[in-house]
Amino acid sequence: MVDKTLLNQALCGRHGKVFAEKMARAHVAVAGLGGLGSNVAVMLVRMGIGHLHLIDYDRVDISNLNRQQYTVADIGRYKTEVLQKYLLQINPYVDIKADCLKLSAGNIVEVLARDEIVCEALDAPDAKAMLVNEVLTVFTDKKVVAASGMAGLGSANDVVTRKISDRLYICGDGRSDCSKMPLTAARVALCAAHQANIISRIILGLE
Repeated sequence: MVDKTLLNQALCGRHGKVFAEKMARAHVAVAGLGGLGSNVAVMLVRMGIGHLHLIDYDRVDISNLNRQQYTVADIGRYKTEVLQKYLLQINPYVDIKADCLKLSAGNIVEVLARDEIVCEALDAPDAKAMLVNEVLTVFTDKKVVAASGMAGLGSANDVVTRKISDRLYICGDGRSDCSKMPLTAARVALCAAHQANIISRIILGLE
């Protein structure tokens, strides 16, 4: 196994000491580990996130393989379990907490207590709205990075990051409907990259 000091030095060499140190101290939750969340988690670990909270209750399905960070061998296994193992192969020193559960208005306060930034990467519109509204209502300090619109084969330039308020950012094109359009690896990953990028900017104090 690569020594932790060597790995940290490599991250500092690529990102700079300030970037690496701030990322290492940050606590980020990723709610939903599908096409958005699994990609966001991988990007954050590669950027040196120190504390990552994975939340999902679903198992890997064959329909997930076209855009999510899973393989045929993972089908039937819980996404939290599979993704945590994969992320620790990228960086074994990341503090990863994995909760195999469904978020609700009744458990959000307890589940998200230690997280500073919440990445909303859920599928169902009602679940997405519930998470965003509850976090912004019950907490006064947490920031939310949500997503809306990453379906279809539209231009990559249509996927943007919008700052809605000091505590809410929304990434996506804001209009494409995944129930009517295909979900492809490239466009979903574009939106996930927007989410990971704005999370890093928030951590660095650039927002």
